[in-house]
Amino acid sequence: MDSTVYDVVGIGFGPSNLALAIAIEEYNAGRPAAQHIRAVFLERQDTFGWHRGMLFEDATMQVSFLKDLVTLRNPASGYSFVSYLHAKGRLADFINYKTMYPLRVEFHDYLEWAADRVGAPVRYGHTVTDVVVAAGGELLEIVAAHAGGVARLSTRNAVVAAGLEPSLPAGVEPGERVWHNLDILRRAETFAVDPGAPPERFIVVGAGQSAAESVAFLHERYPTAEVCSVFFRYGYSPADDSNFANRIFDPAAVDLYFDAPAGVKRMLFDYHRNTNYSVVDSDLIEDLYRRSYREQVLGRRRLRMLNASRLTQLRARPDGVTAVVEHLPSGEHLTLEADAIVYATGYRPVDAARLLGSAGAHCDRDEEGLLRVGRDYRVRTGDGLRAGVYVQGGTEHAHGITSTLLSAVAVRSGEIAASIGAAVADRVAAGSPEAGRPLVGAANQRARTSRIRT
Repeated sequence: MDSTVYDVVGIGFGPSNLALAIAIEEYNAGRPAAQHIRAVFLERQDTFGWHRGMLFEDATMQVSFLKDLVTLRNPASGYSFVSYLHAKGRLADFINYKTMYPLRVEFHDYLEWAADRVGAPVRYGHTVTDVVVAAGGELLEIVAAHAGGVARLSTRNAVVAAGLEPSLPAGVEPGERVWHNLDILRRAETFAVDPGAPPERFIVVGAGQSAAESVAFLHERYPTAEVCSVFFRYGYSPADDSNFANRIFDPAAVDLYFDAPAGVKRMLFDYHRNTNYSVVDSDLIEDLYRRSYREQVLGRRRLRMLNASRLTQLRARPDGVTAVVEHLPSGEHLTLEADAIVYATGYRPVDAARLLGSAGAHCDRDEEGLLRVGRDYRVRTGDGLRAGVYVQGGTEHAHGITSTLLSAVAVRSGEIAASIGAAVADRVAAGSPEAGRPLVGAANQRARTSRIRT
């Protein structure tokens, strides 16, 4: 067992906890060693990765590059997207590109670049299996399985950033011919295609950005296949990215949202759903419409929009699927045979309490079963747990739309680091025997955990 008592163990190492690792590094840089936040991060993946299955070559980010891991918190940080461009020798070229929205593959490369540079130890290939309350509630023991056995780490605070998990309709199970869009690139690479018998039809279910991107990708990737887009709406709805509406993602909006009455929170959330949920970039809508119209003119229609419709039956086979689509206005049913079906039906936040294992029982919930969370993203806990539990994501009910989005990671991570840092400073001021204790074998610990995948 690791004998170090950490100030932070981060559970998950995607963009949110990566931003936290950077915020902690920059927090420590301006303080004496006794006040440093000692942190380690656990990640179940063997390497850093973020939505790899949707890294289409021509897909762009939907947020400005200035909403990177650090800029809204610290514009002078060496971990900014601009610093990344400079390090890669592309800063002048990006300026000439004249866009605020980089390619998604480029932004992923930026995240990997930052993850490789950050100083905090990251233990990849570690899956947290339990979080146990220890030392009378003052500490948490994090239990993580890895290829070499089981690791146990003691910490005063856990920060859960488990991200999102694919959401599929009830009764639908993923398989070789039934995909969630999160896996579309991987599935496309492994999809068995006989050159003499290319795929004939794909079905995509959903009306949001991921659905539209999946339709566009399949339509280009398989130039002889028909692509059927099935969605409830009459047409794709454009995302509201207008100037004033975008203020809902500003750091100041989180304060207003958090302090607002419950009814006002729901009103604001409902009014501005169209900034993020089940909406599509206008440029992509226009591109798909142009493709559809061009095919209509040429008399070779491969792109079919089955609007105002829903899937009522699905039968998966080893070599394809049979789907029944109901046109809601008329009640007519259409049976489609397809090589595969893609569900672009969104994501849901991973329940942080589920990952907390036995410690999750100490977390307070409201009348709707949602976690009670403070402004600093610390979960309210019962008297039996005084160690800190923080969450990144899954707090839309408390902090608003930004809680699961990249827009907030820079500022949110800084707020969490400051909250934890204040507790460290209090211990130092109180003369705690733990204050300022050096990490046990710190140099060796870094070498063992930071880059080795165990």
